Amino acid sequence: MDPLHPASSLPQEDVAQNGGARRPAWPWVVGLGLGLVVLWTCARGGRDTKPGPKGAGRPVPVLAVAAHTGDMALSLTGLGTVTPLSTVTVRSRVDGQLVQVAFKEGQEVQQGQLLAQIDPRPFQVQLMQAEGQLAKDQAALKNASLDLARFKDLARQGILAQQQLDAQTSLVNQGQASIQADQAQVASARLNLTYSRITAPISGRVGLRLVDPGNMVHATDTGGLAVITPLNPINVVFTIPADSIQRVLARSRKEPHLPVDAYDRDMTQRLAQGELDAMDNQVDPATGTVKLKARFPNKDHALFPNQFVNAKLFVDTLHQAVLIPTAALQRGPQGIYVYVVKPDHTVELRPVAVQATEGDATAIQSGLKAGDVVVTDGMEKLRPGSTVSLAKPDAPASARH
Repeated sequence: MDPLHPASSLPQEDVAQNGGARRPAWPWVVGLGLGLVVLWTCARGGRDTKPGPKGAGRPVPVLAVAAHTGDMALSLTGLGTVTPLSTVTVRSRVDGQLVQVAFKEGQEVQQGQLLAQIDPRPFQVQLMQAEGQLAKDQAALKNASLDLARFKDLARQGILAQQQLDAQTSLVNQGQASIQADQAQVASARLNLTYSRITAPISGRVGLRLVDPGNMVHATDTGGLAVITPLNPINVVFTIPADSIQRVLARSRKEPHLPVDAYDRDMTQRLAQGELDAMDNQVDPATGTVKLKARFPNKDHALFPNQFVNAKLFVDTLHQAVLIPTAALQRGPQGIYVYVVKPDHTVELRPVAVQATEGDATAIQSGLKAGDVVVTDGMEKLRPGSTVSLAKPDAPASARH
């Protein structure tokens, strides 16, 4: 062994073994794993990119309805106000103390029914005075008439001058005029006595009492005692666009009493049914609308004065039209279209022409025929050629989507 180079004396096998222990084996393992991953990804991607049949994939759950033929009533809708045929404020026609109120607030009253009583005693005294004055003047007239008869006999005999006869005749005429004035006073006193009984001028529902018993009332009071408003029948005044005037006039010539329905403000509940009564004679230039008045029997008092309602005036009817739900209509660059379900459960995008829409129903002018099945819900996931499965109408939204 050379002392200056001790390593050169080691065996070659030992040197090789020591060198192999210093080289790690993990790079080979990692490389092999990456290769396997690449091969698996390429194989899977090749399978996914294979072309499949048209419409392949999971069917889209949708709701669909078959188009059908039927009649559709066309209408015009306008915001209206319920107005009574008449409103009367009950006032006293004489001055006096209110001693009795004979009505209950909110009750239905009939024309001529007693509502209130004013103290009648002052008016009874006035009547007695007028009747006394009438009786006095009647007696004076009777005496003057007897004197006139005597004066005429004396004048014929030449005993009485003509001047005295003329004066007596004038006195009788004055007595007759006094009798007429007294009769008028008696009638006035009786009328005031009648006015002390305040009765209902019209039939209707009486409102809240405005004056309590014991208060003095006057003929010049502006507030009155109560307000009476008839509730049946009742009117609804509503407006329609001026462009629809000729349409309404043309229809009213054929049918004088066009039907009108009154709905609540949300258009969800029909309140009453009536008929068109009149149209205003001019268009409001500020709104471009014209006022119409409809009359309703309102026997159930569903309409109330000053209530806001939506009035629907029926002006025409489409017969044997192709009808579909309005929810089936879609709008796009190509216009209005629907998705039609074909027998193989794929959908077709079909343009349609709309004739009229009324609420939830739409009449189709062209593009569909009776029996065609159109999608009404779930079309947001559809494309032409998509496969669909028809869900039940009562299925939850999660099941359809």
